[in-house]
Amino acid sequence: MSTQPGAERRPAGTPKIVGVVWGLLVLNTLGSAGAKTIVPLPRSLIQMVTMGALVAAFTLALAVNLQLRIRASAYVLLLTLLLVLSVISSADLESGFGALFRCARLALFVGTLWLLSRWWDGGLTFVRHHIRMYFAVLGSVAAGLLISPGAAMPELYGGRLVGALWPLTPPQIGQYAAVIIGLTVLLVLGRRTDRTSAAVVIVPSLVLLALTHTRTATLGLLIGLVLAIGSLILTSAAARRFFTWAVLCAVVAAVGFASALQAWFLRGQSKENFSNLTGRAKVWDALLAAPRSTSEKLFGAGLGDKSFGGLPIDNSWLAVYNEQGLIGVTVVAAFIIVLGGVALLRPPSLQRACAIFLISYCAIASYTEAGLGDASPYLLHLALAASLLAAPAAATPLATREVSTPEVPPRRIPRWAQKSEVT
Repeated sequence: MSTQPGAERRPAGTPKIVGVVWGLLVLNTLGSAGAKTIVPLPRSLIQMVTMGALVAAFTLALAVNLQLRIRASAYVLLLTLLLVLSVISSADLESGFGALFRCARLALFVGTLWLLSRWWDGGLTFVRHHIRMYFAVLGSVAAGLLISPGAAMPELYGGRLVGALWPLTPPQIGQYAAVIIGLTVLLVLGRRTDRTSAAVVIVPSLVLLALTHTRTATLGLLIGLVLAIGSLILTSAAARRFFTWAVLCAVVAAVGFASALQAWFLRGQSKENFSNLTGRAKVWDALLAAPRSTSEKLFGAGLGDKSFGGLPIDNSWLAVYNEQGLIGVTVVAAFIIVLGGVALLRPPSLQRACAIFLISYCAIASYTEAGLGDASPYLLHLALAASLLAAPAAATPLATREVSTPEVPPRRIPRWAQKSEVT
């Protein structure tokens, strides 16, 4: 396996099959647990589809990169270290054979990212793949809402939008909508797409985000855009205008619609329920108070379903601590810090702004969502950020051929034209 640093020959374009591979990774990370769908789908069937998508993604990535040419990536290297740690923590089968199955899934996920890293050149190709695939997922959510509004907004979830055709929870839908809204806004500011195409993506995604009542996704979108656009203010007049108008609109909304915004934000919950994060704090306290051996503190109990005592953990850092221990938390913190540090050191650009948005969004969402320690959309978002921060590969200049100028034979002068010498 040869490493392809930035100074080596750049592949001639990105094959279309790479976009297919990225879409299969998106399908794999959709998960198999969620709301009841209009047509009941057995969980085993959903898992077969998602795992089949991952196997197909790895196979296609290998087929298009048979030479196993990769680019050095600190992010994927740290993910590989996290994989090794996950295997060590899962080897004693404390979490059952499911832990080894999740390790195999993570191995295929990381292996596919290594194979795709050949085309990570700091361009926006993968951003467009990301937006298209998640917009297609949101399209299925919108279709389910139109077909059966009752199934798409069930009372079980408090009337929040869920996936009626594919089992998706409100936080998942909110996450996908927030990410593609933020990326599309940045593409508009960078003049990499027209406003009509952007509106087709942004407007329906905003509607779906509002229907999910997902506070984490909304805050992640707003804070992520502020940081990303802030990184462009000094070099982009469009970013300065957008930022000014956004601040004015935010002030008007805060003054004129304060009560409506507060009602949407509280989602009908009491202040006590809101203060303990809808019961999450109780699970977190129980997890931290549980007795653990030194080995479990360092390496964790092995990859599981991100739950404790039958309840979801809903915190990436505590989920990693529970499953991969303090060493796992250190590795996860390392790749967040590395990505953030590289983004800050890059000169202002649209790619840097998109990476800052993705990194900040994942960091904010990690407080109330799990996923940084296993194959998930969050690791895929960060992989996209890593591709944007990769140094552009230098194309190998064509060898210049020495073209010798043929000698022109002297022109022969006819005898009749030659001057005769008079003696």
